[in-house]
Amino acid sequence: MSASPRARPVPRPGVLAIDLYVPGKSGAPGVRRVHKLSSNETPLGPSPAAVAAVHAATARLELYPDGTSAVLRNAIAARYDIDAARIVCGAGSDELLSLLAYAYVGPGDEGIFCRHGFLVYRIAILAAGGTAVVAPERDLTADVDAILAALTPRTKIVYVANPNNPTGTYLPFSEVRRLHAGLPSDVLLVLDGAYAEYALAADYSAGFELARDADNVVMTRTFSKIHGLAALRIGWMVGPAHVMDAVNRIRGPFNLSTAGMAAGAAALADEAHVAAAIAHNADWLPRVTEGVRALGLVVTPSVANFVLVHFPDAPGRSAADADAFLAARGVIVRRVTAYGLPDALRVTIGGAEANAAFLDALAAFVRGERA
Repeated sequence: MSASPRARPVPRPGVLAIDLYVPGKSGAPGVRRVHKLSSNETPLGPSPAAVAAVHAATARLELYPDGTSAVLRNAIAARYDIDAARIVCGAGSDELLSLLAYAYVGPGDEGIFCRHGFLVYRIAILAAGGTAVVAPERDLTADVDAILAALTPRTKIVYVANPNNPTGTYLPFSEVRRLHAGLPSDVLLVLDGAYAEYALAADYSAGFELARDADNVVMTRTFSKIHGLAALRIGWMVGPAHVMDAVNRIRGPFNLSTAGMAAGAAALADEAHVAAAIAHNADWLPRVTEGVRALGLVVTPSVANFVLVHFPDAPGRSAADADAFLAARGVIVRRVTAYGLPDALRVTIGGAEANAAFLDALAAFVRGERA
């Protein structure tokens, strides 16, 4: 009698229910000149000071990085006038969003996020063994009442991206405060401010006040967007000391590279570079928005560095058709079907040439031209 085959390792329940995160495309087969508008990267690139800091860091690659990220935490603390001891840095804000779930969510617990919120929230909650609860939105914007209605005694964490990706919409700070006031004190509110620097509305705030004063609020930020350091994977968060202590106990001891820490600190110091990126976006966001609307398409009002363009569900006119047409013209944008928006495309505000190429190609698509 032959021996029975040995069983192979099996992931714990729920792991295989997690959909893979698919990043934005970087190119199109057979297209030589490509404008990548699929990942919300800054067209200005990184600060020259950050690039110089990376080169300087290569002199001692044999040494482990500082496990406390002290140089970067101190630079963040000085820039935003917050306590360095209440800052934790991570490999992009993605890692921090996940670490918060690992620290506070377990089997039988629930985490809430909005219907069209960042996909990492669901992944983080499920990976921690929890149940992902989706709160409906209103006009593609987080709905405070819907989030509060989704609360149960099992809720441990609530994620809100403000501004939101991929819609570009935002909650006024008065609504963020109302949300926080309605949460039980043992539920952690995570305010994801990945695009905070771009939001110029008078009633917007990234949430420093709540992260500083409340016992159950954390704000996360990233260097991947306006600072142009996406390749280095640098993020940070600020919140109550007891939350930072819990996360520090489970994060990797060397989760940031020496080059990343140095580049982040240098990028923060180059305020002129950040101001130039803000000004570029403030100039081009309305121009791209109006350019798309002039073609008869709907654009969700955005305060971030991208726009969400909606297409009719009609043969030859759909978002999928537009995506293929734009790619053939060398303009790479982002399908957002995984976000529950199959009839829309997210388009980054790029440089002047890329923005013009997008609007020209989109106009050709609307006219019914061949790719």
